[in-house]
Amino acid sequence: MKRIKKKMSIKKKIVIIFSSLFVIGISSGLFLLYGPYAGFREWLITTAMSTMNHKYLATWFYSQETIDEVLAKHTTIEPDFNTDTSLINEEESYDYIDEYDKEILDRPEGSLYKYIKLEEDGFDAYLVAIYDPSKISVVTSKYLGTRGQYLVDMARENDAVVAINGGGFRDTGGQGDGGSPVGIIIEDGEIVNTSRYTVSGGIIGFTDDNKLFLGKVSAEEAIANGVRDAVEFGPFLIVNGESSFINGNGGYGIHPRTAIGQRKDGIVLFLVVDGRRIDSMGADMNDLTDIMLRYHAYNAANLDGGNSSVLVIDNQIVNRPLNWDNLEQTRPISSGFIVTE
Repeated sequence: MKRIKKKMSIKKKIVIIFSSLFVIGISSGLFLLYGPYAGFREWLITTAMSTMNHKYLATWFYSQETIDEVLAKHTTIEPDFNTDTSLINEEESYDYIDEYDKEILDRPEGSLYKYIKLEEDGFDAYLVAIYDPSKISVVTSKYLGTRGQYLVDMARENDAVVAINGGGFRDTGGQGDGGSPVGIIIEDGEIVNTSRYTVSGGIIGFTDDNKLFLGKVSAEEAIANGVRDAVEFGPFLIVNGESSFINGNGGYGIHPRTAIGQRKDGIVLFLVVDGRRIDSMGADMNDLTDIMLRYHAYNAANLDGGNSSVLVIDNQIVNRPLNWDNLEQTRPISSGFIVTE
């Protein structure tokens, strides 16, 4: 009888422990969701509402009024003018402005690009300086309209030495295959997609004289401005040296990111940020802008992010995208920017 009572006592203790942990977990969750500390609530709302298919992570817990109040505190106000490409002089300087300028300019003679690994506060990032912007072009899935391709395959098939993802695509149910791009795409002077992406940003691409053009213009206007290769996305981060005015985290939450920029000397910057990992949560618009300004970008824009963010160098994925596909470690996309020798 004593042994039975002892066993009953142990079971009771286990039930009490697990019940207590459950209550603590629920209480902690409710405190984070509805407590006086607004940081978690604002992070969750801005991050969820900036996705195409996971807005329910915010709408499950908060009223539309609360969501609207939070989003109103996190906004990105872009410069209301297009890039003036005449301000990009493409004259190389050997007088270093600071250590970051030296990091870009100090390279082996004749090198096409330089890869720099960044360890930021809260996330890992990957920066590539492209020294000859004439070698940059837009690439699209060869199955465009039907399905996308993995960027590593697009890079390999086009003999690219460096590649990043570009514009967005329809992502119904979170299972988008990259076949239906969202936004204008111009490839080698030809308009290959005409649907508009009007949430923010606009045309992001390169002109015939290899200047990064950022503009809120139509596809036809972009061609008239000499744009040869472009996607449509955003927001714009820096235009003619003037950065966007970013309230809070910019309203786009914290995610894996991809961005593109050009310095005044013509050097182009590719930037990819790891996210949604314990050791690398991701970046907001402030983070991208800070890095671009640090490395002296004169024009810069945000590209598609999330699980689409990927950097390929020499046919290898360099960053750590979420492993939704065990073979490719990334997802099929519609477009990207590639660098060829």
